[in-house]
Amino acid sequence: MSEKEKSAQEEPQDAPEQPESQAAGQPPQQEQLEPQAPEKTQEQLLQEQVDSLNDQLLRTMAEYDNFRKRSQREKESIYPQATASAVSQFLPVLDAFERAMEAPCTDGEFKKGVEMILHNFRECLGKLGVEAYGQPGDPFDPQLHNAVAHVEDDSVGAGEIVEVFQRGYRLGERVIRHAMVKVAN
Repeated sequence: MSEKEKSAQEEPQDAPEQPESQAAGQPPQQEQLEPQAPEKTQEQLLQEQVDSLNDQLLRTMAEYDNFRKRSQREKESIYPQATASAVSQFLPVLDAFERAMEAPCTDGEFKKGVEMILHNFRECLGKLGVEAYGQPGDPFDPQLHNAVAHVEDDSVGAGEIVEVFQRGYRLGERVIRHAMVKVAN
C-alpha cells in the first residue's frame, strides 16, 4: 500500500457531515415535523374515485348536450342560407320576366305564356317562404331599401317611396336583395 492510502485509512471516518449552518458555528435547528394526515380508508378512496368518475360523467354529458344543441342550430341555419343563396341567383331571371310583361307585345298567346311562367315562378318563391317587398307609398327603411334617387315632391310624405326600380326580396327576416327605390323629400 502506498502512504496516501494508509493515511486515508487511519483518518477517522465516523465524523458525520454537518449542514452548512452548523459548520458556520450556528446552533443546530430543530426539524419541524409536519403532522401527517391520517391514512385514508379503503371506503374513502373508493368514494373519491366515485366522485371523480361522476364529475367526469357530468362534464361529458354537458359537453355532448352542448354539441347536440350546436349541431341543431347549425342544421337549422343551413337551410335558410342555402335557400337565400339559390334564390338570389334566380332573381335576375324573375326581373327579366317582369320586364317582358311590361313590354308591348302584339302576340296575345306569347304574352299569356310569359304571364303563366311569371305566375308559376312567383308561386315557387312563395312556397320557399320568399316574399317580395318595396311598393310605391311604403315608408323608406334603409335596412330594406336602397335609395338610388331622391325627388322633392310636396304631394307625398317625407321618406316615402315614390318609385320602385327593382323589387326587394326577403326570406323571413333575411334580406336576399334590397329594393332599389326613389324616395321623396
